[in-house]
Amino acid sequence: MPYKRKSRGRSKGSKGRSDFVHCANCGQLIPRDKAKKVTRRFTLVDPALARELRQKGAFISAPVDTKYYCVSCAVHYGIVKVRAREERKLRTGLGKKV
Repeated sequence: MPYKRKSRGRSKGSKGRSDFVHCANCGQLIPRDKAKKVTRRFTLVDPALARELRQKGAFISAPVDTKYYCVSCAVHYGIVKVRAREERKLRTGLGKKV
């Protein structure tokens, strides 16, 4: 049966089986290499107060929040876009044909 993508939608290469993660939205179990990973930093301090503290020379840490989404939830939230057939063959982020 033909397949759409060279990688079959995964980034595992020839590693064999990969572990599973839960989707942050729907809870579906998906392979870690197929899931869409979103990493965001969030602040625990009010921005105005943080600016004052930085002027005084304080270091304010910002914890990192990592979430994994299944492909359907990632499309729904706009994390990834549905692309045309020819655009799927292009690597995203490079900006031009390779």
